[in-house]
Amino acid sequence: MSTKDWSVARVRELWSVYWTRGTAGRETPAELVSIMYAWWFVALVLKLLGGSWDISWHFWTIRDNLAPPHDLNTVGTAIAVALVLFHTYTGYGADRTTLRWMQWGTGLFLIAIPIDVVNHTVNGLDITTWSPSHSLLFIGTAGMLIGVALGWHRNAARGRWFVPGLLVLLAMIFEDFWFPNEQQEYGVLEIASWDANPGHPYANQELLKFASDQIHQPIGRAGIVHFSLPMPDWVYPVWGLGVCVLLFALGRQIVGRRWAATAIAGLYVGFRSVLWLVLTATTFPPSAVPFFLLGAGVAIDLVFLLPLSRWLRPFVGAIVVTAVAYGLLFAQSVLLAAPPRAVWAAPISAAVLAILWLAATAWTSRERARSRRPLDRSLNSIESVHRSS
Repeated sequence: MSTKDWSVARVRELWSVYWTRGTAGRETPAELVSIMYAWWFVALVLKLLGGSWDISWHFWTIRDNLAPPHDLNTVGTAIAVALVLFHTYTGYGADRTTLRWMQWGTGLFLIAIPIDVVNHTVNGLDITTWSPSHSLLFIGTAGMLIGVALGWHRNAARGRWFVPGLLVLLAMIFEDFWFPNEQQEYGVLEIASWDANPGHPYANQELLKFASDQIHQPIGRAGIVHFSLPMPDWVYPVWGLGVCVLLFALGRQIVGRRWAATAIAGLYVGFRSVLWLVLTATTFPPSAVPFFLLGAGVAIDLVFLLPLSRWLRPFVGAIVVTAVAYGLLFAQSVLLAAPPRAVWAAPISAAVLAILWLAATAWTSRERARSRRPLDRSLNSIESVHRSS
């Protein structure tokens, strides 16, 4: 856009034209769709950066409500709230289902913030990403992201930015689902930092003392292990491969193009790799980057190339993806670094993935039929006119 397009007069003009009361699903000009969802991308990127920095921050020092990562996330949340209010009042850019996802997701996130503050005030340090108050934050963000992805899929123009935008949104949804697993990915390197330099890990002395006091022991490796890897070893693979990897398969079905799952995995692993470089360069605690997810994405795309029925594919795919991911996860643990994983949990991971993949296939089939109905009616009308002429 030119400078003129973003002048104060232009903003006032757009506001006077579009700030009118309407119901969800209102016909939205392409220009307004572009503006609204451009701001959604800004809001979500700020929240992504704030959240990613936040978990590293918590592996370095005691929590602070006004820490820079929280401030960055707050700015993104404020923009998101403003956008939800605009969608709700005007009815532009979101149908009823899309708007409900946005509203409930944003509302739950806002409710979770004071709950999390109270939790930390009462209990002090809450380092695990799996705590109830943190889970509410992730669930709320997930609802918000799903709403934005639905809105983009249903309203954005089918131009050159449609598929890339959809892939980015799907990668962001994956990041939100995967986020709790980062507890173990940061934790394994936190322990390694102690082993490499006992007494001087990534965590500062205040955090070390707090963690050691929780287990009533002097500062030492036991305290580091206590706050770094608090979850059982089966959680990482079952949640990561049984639940999160489903989003690669779902993304492949939604986008409908070859190598879409690989693209989503590549976007996420690429982001984590860049984040690792930035955190390392700024002396913040880094994490073990889950490179094995690239193999999971490729495996899913290859399964979609096999001549399988859509109802058989989830079962074959779950077995193949679990085997490939477990093998690559083991290789990464030997060659680089990776969280501990329970090998016995592999069948459970495969079973969970197969069930969820089957459910996702049923949902995408209905969604695809819904989106094609207007097109089918148009084609039938054109064909009738052609025959009559």
